[in-house]
Amino acid sequence: MHAGIANINHVAPYVNDLETAKDFFVTCLGATANDEYHNPTTDSRSYFLSFGGTTRLEIMTRPGMEDNAKPFARTGYAHVAFSLGSAQAVDELTARLKADDYEVLSGPRTTGDGYYESCVVSIEGNQIELTM
Repeated sequence: MHAGIANINHVAPYVNDLETAKDFFVTCLGATANDEYHNPTTDSRSYFLSFGGTTRLEIMTRPGMEDNAKPFARTGYAHVAFSLGSAQAVDELTARLKADDYEVLSGPRTTGDGYYESCVVSIEGNQIELTM
């Protein structure tokens, strides 16, 4: 059975502080958030964040989650990349995040495979990549 070409609809990380995570993506990356969803049975809460295209980020929280260390080299997702449209935008946002005491892991730089990017540790130890 051939399913055709798939498109990513959304990626969904769990966070401890839902409001701080939402504010980061809205303020720093221009996301638009929907109204908070709350499931009273599980006490889980979430927001869908839109960035102007069809791909979205769903940030979620719930009581009783494990919060393990997030080392750079681990299995699972390494980062989520956000396209900012220009090298200047990458430079400016990287500098702004660094000034706001976010850890810049690399860049801005052109990588060996030709991407202009930086990698920043954003909310709760999760990495985001800023690219053109």
